[in-house]
Amino acid sequence: MARWCSVSIGFRVRMEAVTPSLLHLRELGIGAGLCSVGATSAEPFPEVRAELERRQTEGLHGGMQFTFRNPARSTDIRQTLPTASSLIVGAYDYQREVPERPTGTITGRVAAYSWEDYYQLLRNGLEPIAAALREAGHRAIVVADQNNLVDRAAAHRAGLGWWGKSSNLLLPEVGSLVVLGAVVTDAVIEPDHEQPVGDGCGSCTQCLSGCPTGAIIEPGVIDARRCLAWLVQAEGMFPKQFRRSLGDRLYGCDECQDVCPPNRIRQRRPAATGADQAWIDVLELLAADDAALLARLGRWYIPNRDPDYLRRNALLVLGNAAEPTAQVVATVERYLQHPNSMLRAHAVWVAKELGIELPETLNEDPSPEVRNELVEA
Repeated sequence: MARWCSVSIGFRVRMEAVTPSLLHLRELGIGAGLCSVGATSAEPFPEVRAELERRQTEGLHGGMQFTFRNPARSTDIRQTLPTASSLIVGAYDYQREVPERPTGTITGRVAAYSWEDYYQLLRNGLEPIAAALREAGHRAIVVADQNNLVDRAAAHRAGLGWWGKSSNLLLPEVGSLVVLGAVVTDAVIEPDHEQPVGDGCGSCTQCLSGCPTGAIIEPGVIDARRCLAWLVQAEGMFPKQFRRSLGDRLYGCDECQDVCPPNRIRQRRPAATGADQAWIDVLELLAADDAALLARLGRWYIPNRDPDYLRRNALLVLGNAAEPTAQVVATVERYLQHPNSMLRAHAVWVAKELGIELPETLNEDPSPEVRNELVEA
């Protein structure tokens, strides 16, 4: 993009815009709320593609689509912007104190990464970087929380952090409680690091031993079929063998990050005013209609945008964390008659866990899911 500069003798001189340096772009990102900014080339990630395809073949993705949907695309950003030369990668730190748990009600725990829309805050931090590049005449696209890019691989190559054994990227002096994204541009932005960040995990294996379901099957490798953070988002019946391990988790799981020493030693910032989703009243959730649930929690990933999956998770929280009070019993009995067979089946499990009597009418239920639960009960 050319600019025109007026001079005192009455004519204008055409000036070419200068491509911003990484230093300037980093200052823009940090000023807009990011905790770290780095750059790398837009070259593909062939080794990451091979690993994604291996995990697909072995079933480790567990049906997860994010970056697994099309590894050829998510490991080659030039399928998004064919003229891409550079990635400006940014991280937003969402580490906060856990808000006090409400009393007098049954609440489900929500993973810290879902308390607020941190990806929007990340995009807000990346956008000034993109705007500066566009002002200099370049194409620039913000990519965050999409299938276009394996963001941890980009952040690692951009020198933001090291691969943790939990499979999360850990940033020096920050930890792993970050969301990652990038500005894809046709500008050539020179990186300012020579080597990747060195491994900071050493011999520590607390994330492996701390996972409630043993989902970290080897350092850096997650079996999504066992990962609670994925299972609460997956379609269909929640696997029986992991229901008790779910505990009071309504959405997500932070266990591998909570036990990680770099995360534990940091002093967490106070939770933001809007962080009202750390704890969710599950009886209130189970009484709400679809519109109310989507209005409050619709920014979460919910399979097929179907709030019954939130209800499924809430029922499991009841089974794990509630006492059979009159209100709880009435809620479970209502769900034993629910038109959705998936919810009826989970209500059978909850009734068994809480010692609630099952109605004889269930013996005639045509649903195989319900009949299977009855056999178990």
